[in-house]
Amino acid sequence: MTLIASSSSLAAVTPAPPDAAKTPHRVEAPHGAVRNDDYYWLRDDERKNQDMLDYLKAENRYADAVMAPLKPLEDALYAEIVGRIKQDDDSVPYRKRGWWYFTRFKAGQDYPIHIRSKAAADGSRGETEQVMLDVNELAKGKEYYNVGEMAVSLDNRLLAYAEDTSGRRQYTVRIRNLDTGELLPDEIKGVSPDLVWANDNRTLFYIENDPETLLSVRVKKHVLGTPAAQDELVYEEHDDSFYMGISRTRDDVFLCIDVASTVSSEMRCAPAADPKTFEVFAARERDVEYEADHIDGHWVIRTNAPGADGKAAANFKLMTAPTGARSRGEWKEWIAHRDDVLIEEFELFDEFTAVAERFEGLERIRLLRDRQAPVDGGDFVKVDEPAYAMGLSVNADPGTPWLRYGYTSLTTPATTYELNVKTGERRMLKQQPVIGYDASKYTTERIWVTARDGAKVPVSLVYKKGFEKNGKAAMLQYSYGSYGISSDPNFNISAVSLLDRGMVYAIAHIRGGQEMGRKWYEDGKLFKKKNTFTDFIDVTDALVAQGYAAKDRVAAFGGSAGGLLMGAIVNMAPEKYRASVADVPFVDVVTTMLDESIPLTTNEFDEWGNPKQKVFYDYMLSYSPYD
Repeated sequence: MTLIASSSSLAAVTPAPPDAAKTPHRVEAPHGAVRNDDYYWLRDDERKNQDMLDYLKAENRYADAVMAPLKPLEDALYAEIVGRIKQDDDSVPYRKRGWWYFTRFKAGQDYPIHIRSKAAADGSRGETEQVMLDVNELAKGKEYYNVGEMAVSLDNRLLAYAEDTSGRRQYTVRIRNLDTGELLPDEIKGVSPDLVWANDNRTLFYIENDPETLLSVRVKKHVLGTPAAQDELVYEEHDDSFYMGISRTRDDVFLCIDVASTVSSEMRCAPAADPKTFEVFAARERDVEYEADHIDGHWVIRTNAPGADGKAAANFKLMTAPTGARSRGEWKEWIAHRDDVLIEEFELFDEFTAVAERFEGLERIRLLRDRQAPVDGGDFVKVDEPAYAMGLSVNADPGTPWLRYGYTSLTTPATTYELNVKTGERRMLKQQPVIGYDASKYTTERIWVTARDGAKVPVSLVYKKGFEKNGKAAMLQYSYGSYGISSDPNFNISAVSLLDRGMVYAIAHIRGGQEMGRKWYEDGKLFKKKNTFTDFIDVTDALVAQGYAAKDRVAAFGGSAGGLLMGAIVNMAPEKYRASVADVPFVDVVTTMLDESIPLTTNEFDEWGNPKQKVFYDYMLSYSPYD
């Protein structure tokens, strides 16, 4: 985490910062452009360079010294935040193939426990619990431990799970007999966490990673009891701009290999009962994305493919196709493309379809009963607040009339609801417990800010009741603004401590995200990336002008690509931000994107541009915070 701050209370006690050594290093692009990077020596992928380690320790000591006067406040904030968290808690159980599955957290333990209970004759959850994985036990003695995906075989007897003990997202697959608790000798190393069983309960499909770039490159199948070295190659992806996954269709009829880049996708599917040949569902085309699922003898496809008029469905549409379809020519339009509604995902049930959409920056869920004819209607799940986030939850059983969905807002903790689509009955299954929190003490609102080029940017705000817009308050402004990832107004348990001290918390839904549709994303990447930064600054100016904050009491926060945002705004408008927190920031844009040995670089050329092309190089260099 990087903290950039200006504070008179800290200045008097601030020691001199450590001085990093400068070692000239030429960074040359293929087109001949050269930059000197005096600090390139700080990169050490093995984390073994002693000079680098000593320098980082010096920076940590410096940060501790700078923050020392605020240590009592830090301790108080930490105690408040931790004090709101219920240490002993269970997730909402869901039923799948005759078992109820849930996760348990216990006080004093760092990892979850994954549990299941056999469903009773009436379908209710049985009393006897079976621990599938106690991650606390698995993590003992390890500096790092993470369980990725878990997959239970169709006969409910075997659990395949992927574990990472290095933090590099290189997983090892292990298999446990759930009847006996025995760990089978099968072991598969160097894979992604995606795992899918075939219907025979003895064949497991997985994805092998490139050990250097971490890109998913090969789908293989493992037969229980055989050496992993003999696993059969099923599919190999040769375009390193594509990610890869593997999944099972909603009705368990097909297994599908899913490959996708930033601007294109392709699926290959095989019968789950006999997955010998994976056939292409629709051949990949640049700028055409699709994803499909299967139920009741036909496919439902979400796609941006152009229609008869040649115009792309930028915000996506839904189409249907018969089971044997293998080309886009066999697809029929079901829900047409709309310029003002983004279709984000869908969930198939036996008797209805739930469609997650985004309209005017907010999420909504539409319920449809008929999959046979084009529709322009449906029912919407009710919401109660002006700024909120909602989405489909775990719906493991396609045969149920109950739809589960999640709901939250800046004042409402994460809540899971269940809605009966036949009767309209809604019941709350669980709300995130927040000890000592009273939602009635806080207010959330949503406003629009006009950016410098005329774009209307939505902003979500929360503050304590009684707040006055008199231009005196402190404010924390957050955003992300990349990859089409929307910064939704989710409940933030940590922000409560700020609100209780009179601060305003604001989320700027800037371009580069996808709050306002696909164009909102397109207008915040590649040669339009600077819109992300200027939108954020324009929101700050507007909120100060409207009295939400004092002009000298604004702090900004962002992480990863949002850390790039932080670096850009403090370079472009340092006078507007009293403090900026850049969490794991992506700030050395050009050098990073020139190095294809770095994990995931090639996948992101369609996001940032390829600096090996001079036109992209120059534009990226113009905003890269490090440069």
